Amino acid sequence: MPVQKTLRADLRARYTLYVEIGFLLALGVLVLATRLDLRAASTFDVTLTEQPLIEMEDIPLTEIDQPKPPPIRPASLILVPDDTELDDVALELDVMLDIDVPLADLGPPPADADPEEPEERSEPFVFVEQMPELIGGLGDLQKKIRYPEIAKKAGVSGRVFVQFVVDEQGNVK
Repeated sequence: MPVQKTLRADLRARYTLYVEIGFLLALGVLVLATRLDLRAASTFDVTLTEQPLIEMEDIPLTEIDQPKPPPIRPASLILVPDDTELDDVALELDVMLDIDVPLADLGPPPADADPEEPEERSEPFVFVEQMPELIGGLGDLQKKIRYPEIAKKAGVSGRVFVQFVVDEQGNVK
């Protein structure tokens, strides 16, 4: 047989009544707390004592001694007999850009020009709308790079800057 609560023990029946009483009590406490006068009945004097003056010292920045770089090793010279001819490689790395050219001169050719006969240009384009792509890609070009024999014989090593021109067909010149 199920156990039933008595009306006196059942709080759910009078839940709204208990909530309303709780709100009224909380409101009453709030009103009383705001109406209470919490000021002290008497005043008191405060005497301030003078604080000692503290002087701040300037601390100089410490300088960290950088370790000296190791001495530069002189390049080892390889003696080459006088009768051996060394190949001299001449590089032309001149690039010219004329800023004084008006923009009207850089446009497309006039419509009356014969499209079947292209103009022969002696200077390559430096700035183009779509950059040309190499035939075989950059990896194919890197496979063809050879270290110069003169540099091997002289024991020279370092960074090399390469400049090349790609023509209309994608060939490297």
